Amino acid sequence: MTQTMFHSTAHRPHAGPKLADKDRTMTTLALVDDDENIVASLKMFFEAEGYNVRTYHDGESALPALTETPPDIAILDVKMPKMDGMELLRRLRQTSELPVIFLTSKDEEIDEVIGFNIGADDFVRKPCSNRLLAERVKAVLRRARGGVAGPEEGDHKPIVRGKLTLDPNRHACNWDGHPVRLTVTEFLILQALAARPGYVKSRDQLMDAAYDDQIYVDDRTIDSHIKRLRKKFREVSEEFDAIETLYGVGYRYTE
Repeated sequence: MTQTMFHSTAHRPHAGPKLADKDRTMTTLALVDDDENIVASLKMFFEAEGYNVRTYHDGESALPALTETPPDIAILDVKMPKMDGMELLRRLRQTSELPVIFLTSKDEEIDEVIGFNIGADDFVRKPCSNRLLAERVKAVLRRARGGVAGPEEGDHKPIVRGKLTLDPNRHACNWDGHPVRLTVTEFLILQALAARPGYVKSRDQLMDAAYDDQIYVDDRTIDSHIKRLRKKFREVSEEFDAIETLYGVGYRYTE
């Protein structure tokens, strides 16, 4: 991975808006990449931006740390020794809904398709500027926090639809009183469906609800997220059938 470089702006810590004081003390970011130069550059940059940064050089050493003491967001390289980024995310998703951004130098669309299908929140291709990566981090964190920084900017009211309760402020989901762990993307897709029960949402509309404009995903990715949603709810209730497929049209939430 040493052939790729990030364009460092770490020596200019005032180049662009930093996090609010509240976020600086709260936001922990984990970097997992086997390229020591990239890790050093990104660590210096994100610390100058006010993040608490933890670093790891392979997936094997990162897994227990990310599982036992989760950060607020993780940036994972795809290709690493011992355990690559894809396998690391697969294992994380068994117990964690940690927001994850992949770094990749590969130019193959299939990597993004696989990554999104196993629960990645975004992809950033190397080389890229530190500033661009920082903006993608902020975008994923906004999605994870329901698009608001705190109560002073206004809370999003919980959505209650029959046995379903969605709380965007706490990123919490419950079905008939039982918690259901959802990734950021899964939560946003379900929120878009549950906001207007009975109304059909096309795959394009669900893409718009769950992803930023800069991210392109295909229909299969949305279908995979819906499949994962159903599986998670059926682990809580085998009779779950609230997400209905309308073939060739899209999906709708039914109470």
